[in-house]
Amino acid sequence: MGVDYYKIMGVDKSAKEDDLKKAYRKLAMKWHPDKNPNNKKEAEEKFKQISEAYEVLSDPQKRAIYDQYGEEGLKGEFPPPGADGSGNASFFSGNGGGGATVFRFNPRNADDIFAEFFGFSSPFGGMGGGGASNGGVRVGGTRFSNSFFGDDLFGSAAFGAAEGPMNSRRPQKAAPIENILPCSLEELYKGTSKKMKISREIADASGKTLPIEEILTIKIKPGWKKGTKITFPEKGNERPNMIPADIVFIIDEKPHPVFTREGNDLVAAQTLSLVEALTGYTVHLTTLDGRSLTIPINNVIHPAYEEVVPGEGMPLPKDPTKKGKLRIKFDIKFPARLSPEQKVGIKRLLPP
Repeated sequence: MGVDYYKIMGVDKSAKEDDLKKAYRKLAMKWHPDKNPNNKKEAEEKFKQISEAYEVLSDPQKRAIYDQYGEEGLKGEFPPPGADGSGNASFFSGNGGGGATVFRFNPRNADDIFAEFFGFSSPFGGMGGGGASNGGVRVGGTRFSNSFFGDDLFGSAAFGAAEGPMNSRRPQKAAPIENILPCSLEELYKGTSKKMKISREIADASGKTLPIEEILTIKIKPGWKKGTKITFPEKGNERPNMIPADIVFIIDEKPHPVFTREGNDLVAAQTLSLVEALTGYTVHLTTLDGRSLTIPINNVIHPAYEEVVPGEGMPLPKDPTKKGKLRIKFDIKFPARLSPEQKVGIKRLLPP
C-alpha cells in the first residue's frame, strides 16, 4: 500500500478544488520548516508530504491515475493493470516501440509549490535563523509572538493589519464576472434548473494553463426575485498569484403578457365595458402553474376598484408554501355617447 494523499490532506475522496486549497493553506502554514525550528526535520518531511499530496490531488490527470493505481502506479514502480492499451491506457505514455509504459511522476520542490500558492517562499522570515528572539517572528520589521501564527494565518485579523512585503504579496482575487440570467415569471413561480456552459482556463501545479469547458447547474428556487445573485466561487480563469474570479449570475425577469410582479404580489389588468362594470363581471385567468381561475365580481366596478385574491400571488422566497396576493385592476371603457334606452337602463341600476 502506498501513501494515502487524502489522509495527509485531511479531505475525503470527493474533495473539490476549494477543499484542497483550504486544506493546503492550513497544513502548509502549520508545518512550514521555518515555523518549526525545534522539530525542523519532522516538519520538513511533513511539509514535503503535504506539498506532494496537494500537487497530485489538484492535478486532474495525476489524481485520476492515483485514484485508480495508487502511489505505486503514479510513480511508475510497477505497470498497473490496463496499461497495455486496453482500458484506461490513455493516461500512460508510449515508449516508442508500440508498448505502453507507465506514467512517471516526479514530485516538484515543496518550496516552489508553496511560493506559487502564496506568492512568497517563506512568510516567517527565517524563524530558525535568528530572525526573532524569545519565540517571536519578525515580518517586515514588525515582531509578532509565535501565537500570532495559528493554523490559519490568512484568517487572522491581526495579519491583515500588518505592513510589509508579506502582506503586499498576498494573492489578490480577480473581480467578479457578472452575467444576466433572464427568467420567465413561470420559472420564478415554480422554480427550475438551468445549465450554462462556460469556457475557462485552469492551471496545473507547474503554472501552465489549459482551456476547459464546464457545465454549471443553476438551481432557481420558487419566489426568487429580479436581482437575486447566484455565485459560483472561483470559477474564473486561473492565473499565477491570482485567486480566480467568482462567476455571478443575476436574475432578471422577462415580461409576461398577463401578469406583472410587485414584490410578492401578482397584478393582472382586465378591460371591460361600462355595462359590465355596472351589471357584474367574471374574471377568467390561467395561473402561472397552469390552473384556471374563475373569479365572479358582483360589486359595481369603478375606476379605482381592485379585486384582491389572497394566496394567488408569487411564492415567498423564504417559505414557498406561502404566497402573496393576486390583485386585479380594471380598465373601464366608457362609450362616447349613450342612447336614450341605455340612459334609462343605467338609471335603473344606480341607487336612488
